[in-house]
Amino acid sequence: MNALVTGASGFTGSHLVRYLVATGWRVRALTRPGADLRPLAGLDVEHAHLDLGDDRPADDVVAGIDVVFHVAALYRTEGVPRRRFWQVNVGGTRKLLEAATRAGVGRFVHVSTVGVQGHIRRPPATEEAPFGPGDHYQESKRDAEILAREHFARTGLAGVVIRPTAIYGPGDTRFLKLFRLIDRGRFLMLGRGDRLYHMVYVDDLVRGLAIAGVHPGAVGEVFTIGGAEYVTLNDLVRRISAVLGRPVPRLRVPVAPVRAMGLLCEVACRPLRIDPPLHRRRVDFFTKDRAFDIRKARRLLGYEPTVSLDEGLARAAAWYRERGWLC
Repeated sequence: MNALVTGASGFTGSHLVRYLVATGWRVRALTRPGADLRPLAGLDVEHAHLDLGDDRPADDVVAGIDVVFHVAALYRTEGVPRRRFWQVNVGGTRKLLEAATRAGVGRFVHVSTVGVQGHIRRPPATEEAPFGPGDHYQESKRDAEILAREHFARTGLAGVVIRPTAIYGPGDTRFLKLFRLIDRGRFLMLGRGDRLYHMVYVDDLVRGLAIAGVHPGAVGEVFTIGGAEYVTLNDLVRRISAVLGRPVPRLRVPVAPVRAMGLLCEVACRPLRIDPPLHRRRVDFFTKDRAFDIRKARRLLGYEPTVSLDEGLARAAAWYRERGWLC
């Protein structure tokens, strides 16, 4: 089987490439021009380059491909115009879908995000829960997912939508700040810490993606891929403290004043095009429930997470320590 993996040098993309190569796939790794290719070092893959946000067609990169795994996306980045999210996340998806249809690609796996559903009012959410994106990134991913699903229905392209929960593991730096704050005894819990959070270890996710690329029951469906359990923020912090061998942080502060400070930081930093030290969306981590039901993926795909949350957090911590990022 010939696979195209977009965003191949990123965290999830590089893990997926490694998994596919290890299980016998021939992989074309698509990255943006000038991307850091070190995550793909030593892998027997074909390299291709394309800026998903420009007008260049994607026909060359999908030629001869059996399954497209569309992982690439413009993630939350300060100082980036709002329209750029739609150029990359929606426009890039459109040109890949159109090229895949012209090329007769057998399967298109579109990687969305549970962020398209936003705050979950009645957790855990199934795939049928309504959309509720909370920022430009999530809004653009919602629109890209809708575009993909409509394209599948209109053209007959065999497509699947995967919504991962919060992805973590070796290679990720998104959760490094949380680990560091706990490691250095500087973590502050905003609010009561009773909101729910759902993570997925990257190895479990890429297995789920690979299954979606071949399973006959996946076509035309949307699946949430997550870990075996979701936990409160209090429990997550306790478990990270345990793998780090640190005391559980006890300090708490109210949410409202911190959110106000986040707004002030955003307003002050926006004209300077610098990343604010505090965002309102970081406050959202403490105020929104994000727990999801993965029974559909278990039932239709036979997906089963194999890495427990405690084991995954320990592996992530070990990777951070190897790089000298923890005390």
